[in-house]
Amino acid sequence: MLIPPAAWFTGFIPDLPTPFDAADAVDLRAFAALCERQVAAGVPAIVVCETAGEAPTLSPAEQELVIRTAVDVARGRVRVIAGAVSNATSHAIELARRAEAAGADAVMSVVPAYNKPMQEGMLAHFRTIAGAIGLPVILHDNPSRTLHPLADETLLRLVESRQFVGLRDGSGDITRPMRLARNLPASFRCLSGDDTTAFGFIADGGDGAISEVANIAPDLCRTIFSHVRQGRLQSARYLHKRLIPLIACLSSESPAALKYALSVLGVMSATTRLPIVPLDAAAQRGVVRAFAAIADEELIDNVGA
Repeated sequence: MLIPPAAWFTGFIPDLPTPFDAADAVDLRAFAALCERQVAAGVPAIVVCETAGEAPTLSPAEQELVIRTAVDVARGRVRVIAGAVSNATSHAIELARRAEAAGADAVMSVVPAYNKPMQEGMLAHFRTIAGAIGLPVILHDNPSRTLHPLADETLLRLVESRQFVGLRDGSGDITRPMRLARNLPASFRCLSGDDTTAFGFIADGGDGAISEVANIAPDLCRTIFSHVRQGRLQSARYLHKRLIPLIACLSSESPAALKYALSVLGVMSATTRLPIVPLDAAAQRGVVRAFAAIADEELIDNVGA
């Protein structure tokens, strides 16, 4: 039975990093373990080959291997959202088709970076990608990386096609879900793409977050989401504030800080691929200090408050 995206594109969904070994090859065994860890945590979906996954440094063949590994591990227990990240429409189509062939449940397509298309160009870009595949498409608006944001008016024109099922909003604008709610289809989902403002985004009507910090603390993120949905905003705000030091570390040196944090937990190597380099010693100490804010006894005692 086909489960509609509205049922699983919700809550905190981790944006998974891509592990590399000492020879700079993709470490598929470590990646499979990352996927299984998130399945065990009960996440509704995982995002692969996107921002945290260092997608621009992966070849199309590597991306297909990563997606196939995620699909093989998931075995239908969670949904696999595959990035099709390129500022060239033809290359984005190739990646999207590879993702579909590899068994992904949806593709995530980002506003093109560097060439800064006008809104009509974005509209044509996304419609052309969607027309080349049969999968649901999740839009990714990330103005800090693309300079040109996806305008509300352009989004509303895109969602005239039900193939566009959701938005990853990295703008940090927590008012967007409420502003768009009356004009979006009931099945369309808006998730934050910014961990710093995720609490406000969800509290203001958002459906969840595509999150780096959920790689580290999936259970805590799920608790925050549950508290917001139950109207327990004070408890949710308290827990989110405790995550802020770690979120600050991750956002300032993404994805090197995420990889280092996961290496501290013994989950994977901290190895990155150029042009990303590993954290320096000072930044490493900052990550370790940030862990204290989510691991102390006071936090544990208040998780169910």
